[in-house]
Amino acid sequence: MNKPGKKILFIEDELSLAEIIKETLESRGFQVTHHSTGLKGLESYQHENPDIILLDINLPDTDGYIFARHIRTLDPSVPIVFLTSRQLPQDVVTGFESGGNDYLKKPFSMEELIIRIRVLLTRHRNLLLDTRAEHNISEIGNFIFDYDRGFLQLNEKKIKLTARESDLLKILLLNRNQVLERKTILDHLWGNDDFFSGRSLDVFITKLRKYFKADPSVQIANIRGIGYKLVY
Repeated sequence: MNKPGKKILFIEDELSLAEIIKETLESRGFQVTHHSTGLKGLESYQHENPDIILLDINLPDTDGYIFARHIRTLDPSVPIVFLTSRQLPQDVVTGFESGGNDYLKKPFSMEELIIRIRVLLTRHRNLLLDTRAEHNISEIGNFIFDYDRGFLQLNEKKIKLTARESDLLKILLLNRNQVLERKTILDHLWGNDDFFSGRSLDVFITKLRKYFKADPSVQIANIRGIGYKLVY
């Protein structure tokens, strides 16, 4: 029996956008409760005890900053992600000062939103999968990937990974069989998407592909002009 997904409280008054986001998140295993007003969102929060809150700033009965401040008086730890069309730097500052953990400007890619949600839902606030027994271990084709210890293993052969290689592989694994935008990877691992970071990403992708040559069923596909997809 599958474990129930993490619970997301989603407050957004643009209904067509909300429907798309809700359906996409539910397809990834999350439990999503959507409301279009702050009042309904607060009532839901008190009954549902969500794991994370996705919060629009421009709501018909309040603004997201006020809502977040109130939530922080009730719960100092539940992650809050602001979703907004506001673009000014001061809006970002206000979001964090109001108790937000992250701030995503519209329009955004769903892959970026999903990665940020997963980051905030992990215990140590970095990209980890659910553990299998004691360590963070996953199967990739015929390989065993141990993120915590930083190695790939095929039969008796172990390949020691650098921290950056491990983080890159983890992001690809979290989005297995899904196209992961190049910019999303760069923003989360390098903090920017400039030329030099982009060249570094190319080098690490090449290294991972070299490791996986021992199992042709595992491919890191290059989706031209968009990004990468881990397939196996």
